[in-house]
Amino acid sequence: MFQAASTPDTSHGCAALVRGARIWTAVQTVPGTLAGMTSDTAAPPQDGTGSKLKQAITGPLLFLFILGDVLGAGIYALMGTLSKDVGGALWAPLVLALLLALLTAGSYAELVTKYPKAGGAAVFAERAYKVPLVSFLVGFSMLAAGVTSAAGLSLAFAGDYLGTFIDVPPVPAAIVFLALVACLNARGISDSLRSNVVMTIIELSGLVIVIVTVAVMMGGGGGDVSRVGAFPAEANPALATLSAAIVAYYSFVGFETSANVAEEVREPRKVYPRALFGSLATAGVVYVLVALASSIALPASELSDSSGPLLAVVAATGVPIPDWVFSIIALVAVANGALLTMIMASRVTYGMAEQRLLPRLLGKVLPNRKTPWTAIIATTVVAMLLTLVGDVGTLAETVVLLLLFVFISTNVAVLVLRKDRVEHEHFRVWTFVPVLGVASCILLLTQQSGQVWLYAAVLLAVGVVLYFVARATRGRDRTGSGTSAS
Repeated sequence: MFQAASTPDTSHGCAALVRGARIWTAVQTVPGTLAGMTSDTAAPPQDGTGSKLKQAITGPLLFLFILGDVLGAGIYALMGTLSKDVGGALWAPLVLALLLALLTAGSYAELVTKYPKAGGAAVFAERAYKVPLVSFLVGFSMLAAGVTSAAGLSLAFAGDYLGTFIDVPPVPAAIVFLALVACLNARGISDSLRSNVVMTIIELSGLVIVIVTVAVMMGGGGGDVSRVGAFPAEANPALATLSAAIVAYYSFVGFETSANVAEEVREPRKVYPRALFGSLATAGVVYVLVALASSIALPASELSDSSGPLLAVVAATGVPIPDWVFSIIALVAVANGALLTMIMASRVTYGMAEQRLLPRLLGKVLPNRKTPWTAIIATTVVAMLLTLVGDVGTLAETVVLLLLFVFISTNVAVLVLRKDRVEHEHFRVWTFVPVLGVASCILLLTQQSGQVWLYAAVLLAVGVVLYFVARATRGRDRTGSGTSAS
């Protein structure tokens, strides 16, 4: 899928790509490799961006950041939804969804290592299309996705999961939860990601429990392996797999969050591709194993009827694990998702402010912590307001549709920006990968309902209004500065 691009034979550009990494030199192409580096000029490799943010994210931290965001809380309910379409063949749509996600991930790997700046897709759009309104709408779509997702996760945290241990009103508890997430976000990316390490391990442990308990069940002669290839009798296997893959695809899209912390990654040209593809592959393996375990333990009818399918799976194995254990794990998974999502939303806001697409006030950084504090406050307040709505389900579906537009923009930007040369080496994806990435996003867009399209149009209209308000404000600021200067 990915190729090692040819690199010019220069005295500086191929001196050493990375410690312990593969090295490509001279004017040659190495076929069949997973990834490659390319140098656009004869300048020495460099990752310095003059950033005001602290470069504190190492390779392992980035890997766990992406893995934690991709795994998320959705997998704990995903198997029941998928079983309605594919019966016991739960693994099939997950494999297809992973392949579709890898297409767009390849485009992100090239652009993030080429332009390691906060702001992600919005920065890529600004460079590629040179139309500020387009850049704004791409960033606005990411913001809508992030903030709405965080609001929904906070309500999930404050609902039945928290209710297992304490009876409190959901909305006030969600607001307090978001405030705590904001404090951790403001402390710094290092503290946030260390917390993510712990939460990702706990979150992953729940999925390991599912796999291990079903293995114990099989060892005792239980379960039914034949179910793993059984589609519903009335279903066309190919169409059923595609339909379910649309749902499964959303369990992989968390990887785009990582593009918005690129400015805080140490040596992103070396670290980012490995962490991105490694985390997606790891999540894919875990998902497939959980899917196989779920099919073996329970028939599709029981999975689809359960609101907590993995709890039902563990219960069916007969292994004595208390229900409250999974409640804790679910709370941790939700909290981790909210933290990573708010990190992304605040960095998108900061990046857009740096690009003058939002007021510069949102680009302020704490002097010691080096975190974008005004962006954190702004995104947290919006998320808190959304919790007051109580039901953000339809809005969340609309935001998913907008994310597909973001992915289309990013895949096209890769091709447009091939002519833009930078002074450091970066990852390069095969040209056909972003082309297929665009096609996959269009395919998924065709599956959305008319109501969701209507809500998306309304959100985009709101974004256009905000853009022109911000533009008018910047115009007044420039006029005021000119007047005072005279």
